[in-house]
Amino acid sequence: MTTARYGIKDNQVRAFNKLIRVSHQKLNLVCDMVRGLPVDRAIDVLKFSKKRVSGEVLKTLLSAVANAEHNKNLPADSLYVKEIWCGKALTMKRIMPGPRGSARPILKPFSNLTIVLESGAAPTKKAKKKETTK
Repeated sequence: MTTARYGIKDNQVRAFNKLIRVSHQKLNLVCDMVRGLPVDRAIDVLKFSKKRVSGEVLKTLLSAVANAEHNKNLPADSLYVKEIWCGKALTMKRIMPGPRGSARPILKPFSNLTIVLESGAAPTKKAKKKETTK
């Protein structure tokens, strides 16, 4: 495999979603659910998730699949989620009145999301074997 620009290989594709109106802790919970899954399984997990931000993650995942099909001619059925991560973006700051004429801050965080898909077989998770002592 040859390495293309920005550390993305020929069989990899990525998609970004910037300024999602949710904190990065809440977004990371949804990212952990789909990390390492095949794309069709990840889509099912996101569709039936109760988290509000799962719709934004699903939209970004479908964008990455479309990038793979149209830009790199990769088959959609062989893709899996190689990497998915989120990070902090800006924080909107508001002020709410407090007692005795003071002010209380309200912080409204935003997040960024990055998804990297790879073509090939998804790596399987190794099950830990319990050793019994006699």
